[in-house]
Amino acid sequence: MFKILKLSYFLRLAVFLLFPFFSFSQEKEEKEKPKLELGGAVRFNYINSSWKEEQKKKGGEFGYDMIALKPKASYKGVFLNAEYRFYSEAFGGGFLKQGWVGYKFNEKNQIHAGLVYVPFGIQQYNSNNWFFNITYYVGLEDDHDMGFKYIHEDENFEYAFAFFKNAEELNFIGGQENNSSRYAYDVVGRNKETNQVNGNFVWKFGGHVNHRMGFSAQYGQLYNLDTKENGDHYAFALHYEVYYHDWNFKISLNHVAHNPENGEDSSNDILQMGAYGTPYEIAADFDIYTLSASRKFDINWGPFEKIEAYNDFGWMRKKKDEFDSSLMNVTGFKITASNLLTFVDYAAGYNHSWLGGNFVDDFSTGTPGAKWEARFNINVGYYF
Repeated sequence: MFKILKLSYFLRLAVFLLFPFFSFSQEKEEKEKPKLELGGAVRFNYINSSWKEEQKKKGGEFGYDMIALKPKASYKGVFLNAEYRFYSEAFGGGFLKQGWVGYKFNEKNQIHAGLVYVPFGIQQYNSNNWFFNITYYVGLEDDHDMGFKYIHEDENFEYAFAFFKNAEELNFIGGQENNSSRYAYDVVGRNKETNQVNGNFVWKFGGHVNHRMGFSAQYGQLYNLDTKENGDHYAFALHYEVYYHDWNFKISLNHVAHNPENGEDSSNDILQMGAYGTPYEIAADFDIYTLSASRKFDINWGPFEKIEAYNDFGWMRKKKDEFDSSLMNVTGFKITASNLLTFVDYAAGYNHSWLGGNFVDDFSTGTPGAKWEARFNINVGYYF
């Protein structure tokens, strides 16, 4: 009987001493329960374009932009981030904007795999407006490709390295051109992006004035369906941001070159890029210069919380002398009211495929002395 009581005493003592560890393990287990969130957006557009007579006569048009679904999940350091968008058939229909799984090694380091964000230029946007900057229209802003990316972030530095096997591949038959029904611009037509490496480095410094100075580089191959040979392409960028109170300034200098191995009947000075269901031409070699400024204002007008005014400018200077430059400038403001986000933009373009002109070759040969065209646009979106 004494031995039983003694054993019972030691068992109670052991449970008492180990209770904090059992409690910690239980709490840790509760913290690591699988999490799933479903977000999304519903957006509508009002449009009035200077080059469309019907819109001018009618005082503009108001219609559907897109619906997005954004699932996010995490469990034991592994997480999912995806976004699928539904546009009208005229703009490519439905397609995946991004979709990747990641693993968080610690607070500073993580890895992503899948359709991941390409680390190039100012992250995440080189612009403030709904149209983005001119860098978006040649695949250098908010781009996503199929591959792997390693990310490091600390108080003073951010850097990322990535390998992309290819852009969004919608079929695996081989010998077929890439479909232009995609969110971000990629090379399409008779060439395909493959085996691309990227690096992005940002140095953060300053006290009450925050500075972000960075350098980006990418290099990859271009596989040609006709010659069955690999050409190449590369890009470099210097970029700088400064935050001062509610002000933000961005500047970027970009150099881009494509060297496709086209057949004898095709020019190496022009290639095709595609998104939203429709391809167009771009010059193979060019420089892009961008400059943006914005200012935020806190307001208290019923549900309205904040207004951000901005101006984004971009200049695409093509290397071939016979090709005319493309320019873009967007002046506008963004209004935040709870989950409602509204962009009011006046977007002007010169030799810009989405802002008047001749859609097919504005970003390639262009038209010397072309007329500036403009689009007044209001995008209303509810994000959840």
